[in-house]
Amino acid sequence: MPSSQELYQQVSQLPAIEKLRLAELLLADLDAPNPEIDAIWREEAQKRWQAYKEGELKTVSYETVMQKYK
Repeated sequence: MPSSQELYQQVSQLPAIEKLRLAELLLADLDAPNPEIDAIWREEAQKRWQAYKEGELKTVSYETVMQKYK
């Protein structure tokens, strides 16, 4: 199997439209659901929600968050 560097060298020779098509295919592949990762995030979300309900997790208002980005 060729290395990522070898693949890049081959791909860099393609016309722009072919590079775009390849990029779209790669992004679609990366965006595919992964049940293992989904389970990890579901568990983390449940832990955070429980901590919030028990008052163990501080919250920040929307306005405070948006102040950071002005």
